[in-house]
Amino acid sequence: MKNLRLKAARAAKDLSQQALAEKVGVSRQTINAIEKGDYNPTIRLCIAICRELDKTPVSYTHLRAHETGRNLVCRLLLEKKKESSQE
Repeated sequence: MKNLRLKAARAAKDLSQQALAEKVGVSRQTINAIEKGDYNPTIRLCIAICRELDKTPVSYTHLRAHETGRNLVCRLLLEKKKESSQE
């Protein structure tokens, strides 16, 4: 299953696959494979991608009953991360 949310979030930040890959320490091919649904990233990589894109990973509680696997934890929410309280 293609990860269109990841692709959209990356495009919204005006990042190429190469630029995002460099920021999270993987190859451009890895980002491409994740977007195409051909690779299930580790949770560590998922979190790194989310941080770079100002997104939060979907928690296990948001998974549908038939969904399993790391790739589903890495689906990105459409909402930005909650801002920390201002001082």
